[in-house]
Order: sequence, then structure tokens, then C-alpha cells
Amino acid sequence: MSQKPRLKAGILGATGSVGQKLIRLLDRHPWFEITALAASARSAGLPYHKAAHWLEPTSIPEAIRDIEVKTPDDDLDCDFLFSALDSSTAREVEPSLARAGFPVISNASAFRMDPAVPLLVPDINPSHAELVCNQPDFAPGFIATNPNCATAGLVATLKPLDVAFGIEAIEVTTLQAVSGAGYPGVSALDIMGNIIPNIPGEEEKLEEEPKKILGRLENSAITPNVFPVSAQVTRVPTVDGHLLCVSVSLRRRADISEVRQVLTDYRGELTHDELPSAPSHPLQVLNGEVGPQPRLHADAGGGMTVTVGRLRPCRVLDFRYVALVHNTIRGAAGAAILNAELLASRGLLSHRSQAPQGSTLCEPEYQRACI
Repeated sequence: MSQKPRLKAGILGATGSVGQKLIRLLDRHPWFEITALAASARSAGLPYHKAAHWLEPTSIPEAIRDIEVKTPDDDLDCDFLFSALDSSTAREVEPSLARAGFPVISNASAFRMDPAVPLLVPDINPSHAELVCNQPDFAPGFIATNPNCATAGLVATLKPLDVAFGIEAIEVTTLQAVSGAGYPGVSALDIMGNIIPNIPGEEEKLEEEPKKILGRLENSAITPNVFPVSAQVTRVPTVDGHLLCVSVSLRRRADISEVRQVLTDYRGELTHDELPSAPSHPLQVLNGEVGPQPRLHADAGGGMTVTVGRLRPCRVLDFRYVALVHNTIRGAAGAAILNAELLASRGLLSHRSQAPQGSTLCEPEYQRACI
């Protein structure tokens, strides 16, 4: 795939923190190149380096600095779009652009639970990508989403357990980094030396999204998994990396060594050889009692590996453990890029100039034009 012309990617919400992360991670991507940047009207008309308050640890890529920022209503020179919009804006903008023929790879929560929209984690539920071929409300384009940043870490640990033993019930308490609130995010006076025991809407996402992600695809629809999830969420004064304290009840009896082995051996359904952003190890399992820690382990696998530690029996459910996910990479920008790679590898993204007149993205003649 890397030997063929790269697909042209646009970014909605390009000046925000997730948009900036997308720009950094897409720099020199073998399949995609950024050709369009969109943001609010106050940034439109400016070169990107003047419109964005750059937060990433590396400089703005030279190829991006002078791209003129547009609004989502402008003519966007790209084959598909990454959306880093807030949910309320996404609910209006994403369907409009999909109906204009763009595949929209969204990080927003607006359409995650729409039955027609896949909630994708490619190394967990790649078959769910099929849903983009049956979205009459968004055709001729489509919308595909990645999960909430904490959900991304939770389902990475639940998938191998569900396959091996079945899941009966889950309790999870999160300690979520301030970067999850975007920029400027939480006031320093609220978070420094403090913990905030609520993030609006977050508990509901953790309780519902895993059931869809780990559900079954049947007759082009998702039958959600049925296990109950009880979630409590907190915001803590760390920069990157969400910790999840998980207790799980399994349908089949297992001992601690079996559970550890299943988590250790898990490699997911896709590999780095298939998709450039797929981690070689979706999970890493630590020994000892002092990990995972955000400062030490959030960047594992380039931020795409979820780290598990403190696996032990639970006196209420069956087992408990601590998981760590890099919230802005595996839980946001990196997840969206991995979704785009999955869709491209399955012929569901294409050079728009090669699309037959009047076709939809899932028609066979369109897919033959794809990478």
C-alpha cells in the first residue's frame, strides 16, 4: 500500500489538542498525507502556524505550517476527513460532510452509539467496519468512530478475557489525566493538589460503549454484549495517561495463572504488518506491585499499547487489576488513524477523483479504485 499514491486527509478541528496530535502522528505517514485543515471561523484564512497554539513536543511539520485553515463549509481538498470536533459541533457538521461524499473518521462521541455507525477498535472488532456500507442517512460517505479515551483502555483488557472465559460483570474506577479535558481544559485552581470526582457524561460512556464494541455483528447490525458495567470516574492532576482500576466477574471459572496467561498472550486481530499504527503488543502485562504508572508506561508501544498490572483475586468479583491507556493517542488521535488504516486496507477509502459518478463508497466499482 505504501508504494501507491497516498490518500489525502483533511482534519476537522485542526487547531485543537486532538487535531494537533493527529497532525504530529500523521507526519510522514506511509498511506496518508494531510492536504486540508479546518477549524472555526476565527481561524479561517490564517496559515496554520498562526491559527494554532501549538502544544505538541515537536515543531509543527514544515509541510503543514503554511496550509491555509478553512471552515468545514469550505471546499476541502481531501479524500477523507478526521474529525477532532467537540460532540455538539460534530453532530451538525459530520453528517453534512458525509452526505457530500466524505468518509468521516470521528473522535467525537456524537454518533458512537448510533446503530448504523461502527464503534471501531481495529485489533478488537475489525468486522464491525462492515457497518459503513449501510448508512443511508450519511451516504454517499459514511461515519466511523473510535471510543471514549477510557473505554479504549478498558476494552483492550476485556476482549481476551471475554473470548477465553466470558464476562459476567465489571466494576471500574478511573483516574483520568487532565489532557483528556482538552486545552485549556481544567482550571489549575481546580485540579492542582486535588481530585475531581466527576467528569460529565464519562460514566455513561464507560458503561455503554464496551457492550457495543464487544458485541456480535449479525445481519449487518451489532447485537451488544449483555454484561453490566458499573463505572465511577475522576479527574486527577496527571498530564497524560488514564488509569483504570477494574474488577471483573467471569462466566467460566479460572485461576489467576490462566487469566495472566490469556492477557500476556493476547495479540489482537491485526498486526503492525497489516496496519502501520497497530501495536505489535496491544497489551503488556507487568509483574510486581508498582505499575502501571502514567509517567513510566503511558508511552508504551508509541502510546498504542495498554499496560496491565496488579492482577490479583478480588473478594467481591473474581479478579482485579489496574490498566493504563494513553488517552490522547490510543484513546483519541492514534485510534482514529488506526481506524482509517483499517478502512483503507479494506478498500473503503478512495481517491475521490477516481470515484465513478453517482457511486457510493461501498460499491464494488468504487472499491477497485481504492488503495
